[in-house]
Amino acid sequence: MLSLSRAWPALILGVIALNGCASTPDEPDPAQVKLNDIDERLGRVERVVNNQSLVALSQRLDALESQLRDLHGNVEELQNNGETLRKQQRDLYADLDRRISALEAALKNGTIAGPAGGTGLAAAPGAAAGAASADQAAYNHAFEALKAADYSAAIAQFRDFLRLYAHSALADNAQYWLGEAYYVTRDYDDAIGAFAAVGEKYPQSRKAPDALLKLGYAQYELKHVGDARATLNQVVQRYPASDAAKLATERLSHIPADAH
Repeated sequence: MLSLSRAWPALILGVIALNGCASTPDEPDPAQVKLNDIDERLGRVERVVNNQSLVALSQRLDALESQLRDLHGNVEELQNNGETLRKQQRDLYADLDRRISALEAALKNGTIAGPAGGTGLAAAPGAAAGAASADQAAYNHAFEALKAADYSAAIAQFRDFLRLYAHSALADNAQYWLGEAYYVTRDYDDAIGAFAAVGEKYPQSRKAPDALLKLGYAQYELKHVGDARATLNQVVQRYPASDAAKLATERLSHIPADAH
């Protein structure tokens, strides 16, 4: 056994060592530090989310985005309508040129087609030419009013044309442009009647596909979505290779399947 004099210094050194360990501060717990940091960050996020001005700004941004989508759709429609109108005008001029050339040839030869497809005497074309000239002049007058955006005059003149020259070779075109004049003035009810009459009275007309297309457009403008969808589908089914079918398909893509 060690003597007391020899054990005492060792005991003192041990106590000093223990005191040194007890006086050293504990290191921070890394997990607790991380939790504290996350808690502070969540608090900042909650304060931002609860800021009413930011919420209002977000709502305003959503509204602006919705308006932008609507505007984009309107621009696309206007572009499509403009291209359709230009094509229709080109078709109209070509059709008029063909008909006038045929009439001039018949007059030059002294013959003109009769009711049964035969030919009349040279004396008959004079009266027929006068009638043809009258309906052509009336049609041109109405069409010029339409091009000048004098829609009320165009409507009145196309209606007069259809009353006076119901059997004219230009009657189907007049019926179609009457519908267009109603459509651009947002008289969609009368536009529907005018466009529908093209298909009913002149089913073989070159205007029939475009008239059916614009009938669907007018129904859509009146919020008759189910009717519009059915009409536009008819365009695609009846005239699959036409430009009208392409425009109908484009419009159908913007109509929800469950819309009524």
